[in-house]
Amino acid sequence: MADITVTEHLLLHQKRTPQATGQFTGLLYDLILSGKSIARRINQAGLLDILGGTGEVNVQGENVQKLDSIANRIMLYRMERCGALCAMSSEEEADLVRVRPEFPRGDYILIFDPLDGSSNIDVNINVGTIFSIFRRPEGNTGEVSLNEVLQPGVKQVGAGYILYGPATMLVLSTGQGVHGFTLDPGVGEFLLSHPNMRIPQQGHIYSVNGGNWKNWDETTRKAVSWFRTCETPDGKAYSARYVGALVADFHRTLIYGGIYMYPPDIVKPHGKLRLMCEANPLAFLAEQAGGKASDGHGRILERVPDALHTRTPLFIGSTKDVEAVENIYAHPVV
Repeated sequence: MADITVTEHLLLHQKRTPQATGQFTGLLYDLILSGKSIARRINQAGLLDILGGTGEVNVQGENVQKLDSIANRIMLYRMERCGALCAMSSEEEADLVRVRPEFPRGDYILIFDPLDGSSNIDVNINVGTIFSIFRRPEGNTGEVSLNEVLQPGVKQVGAGYILYGPATMLVLSTGQGVHGFTLDPGVGEFLLSHPNMRIPQQGHIYSVNGGNWKNWDETTRKAVSWFRTCETPDGKAYSARYVGALVADFHRTLIYGGIYMYPPDIVKPHGKLRLMCEANPLAFLAEQAGGKASDGHGRILERVPDALHTRTPLFIGSTKDVEAVENIYAHPVV
């Protein structure tokens, strides 16, 4: 089979994807170009003295890594000029970023985490860019309001991530399934390598930061313990795997099945992960691949954010594994 680039794939599926207009395809082109630029800098990080922190703290209260800042600048610069966006929200920016009047504006809104897992860069562990695409409500013109951006994840028209690791990989959905593309450095193109990705209905891997055990309530401890002691239908025990970079842990879950969990705790009672730039796009991918994503009580994609940086618990992966957690939370330990 001939190599199919991501652009060719989008064009081939455009008739089945209502939002795949020229503007939308152009948006994805510039998003992919941003990812290539970030990948190049990550690959040269040890040689260019861009490892480590900047000494600053971002809006999330987290230490900013040098590559966080670089990736954020690349995304903002490239995407503001793409002509398809009216506004953006970045994990690294406190406020909504509106496209300035000197640049052409489009109908789309981009939400992104420029470099998820960046604290792992110094030890050469996978990191990634996560993105979510919404369409501006029809008929709205003028300056974009915050309310136009605070849409539930079910209204996403596209989502995905670019994983930077041994290979640079784009995983993308525009509502017609999930497809993976691997960057061929020889030709500088993302080529279709994982068509129609599907999450197994039940896995045998659970992923959670067990170091938070003392901060969990008894119901959460019961949910995590369930995976420590249960077996899959073929008699396999569950294995624990935790990278500590959401995009890397989710990528493994997407391919092998199982569940990734970031429950609430006494330190972060509303959860740690950002609903709009982390949970929503990955939940969109999970559902498009036949899996499920929940906050423990209901569907992630139906949650309506009340702020750009709203946080949420997240249980995501194989349908049966996520449902097992929901069943436990439906009968809390008192």
